[in-house]
Amino acid sequence: MRPDDWHLTHDVDGFLARAGDFLHSRPALHTIPLTVTEALRTRGPHAYGAENPVFGILETAGEIRATYIRTPPHRLNLTPLTADESDTLAAHLAAFGIPVPGVSADRDTAAAFAEAWQRHIGATPTLHERQRLYRIGTLTRPEPRPEGGGRIAGEQDRDQLMCWYREFAAALGAAPSADVLGDPRRHPRLHGGRDSDGR
Repeated sequence: MRPDDWHLTHDVDGFLARAGDFLHSRPALHTIPLTVTEALRTRGPHAYGAENPVFGILETAGEIRATYIRTPPHRLNLTPLTADESDTLAAHLAAFGIPVPGVSADRDTAAAFAEAWQRHIGATPTLHERQRLYRIGTLTRPEPRPEGGGRIAGEQDRDQLMCWYREFAAALGAAPSADVLGDPRRHPRLHGGRDSDGR
């Protein structure tokens, strides 16, 4: 595997044309890249910041093996990688001069990439946060059923959602993420969690 097995683009539509099936093949695992690319596709390339987003695809023998997304100034988001894939990605990003202020990935990928990035760049990684993605099992309908029904949250719900988010962060002893608390037009989603190390 070589660094040039990674393909870089700034075009979200081109990225999704090549990697969309791969991302949709495991939607729970790939919830963040799917959410981010949908926001970029519908709201434009600057939905998360003033700089253009960067997308990468690892393709070997015609098969998509992994992807990355970065929406500056936010962290690099990685799908699961092996140690070798992490090393070639670090070399690829270093060759293109793409800054990596942090990584959001599953625990093993984050650790492997942090080690590879340190070898290639000399940066010392530090753990920022751990998150977990929970799987919903069998749902039990409450009896008696409560009044009312579900609905999609809208702009009118933002203040309540932000209040719950701040209370959740405080209960964890963590600072609320600026990614979430920023301009709602630029940060249209609350981040989902997954078992990951942010580095």
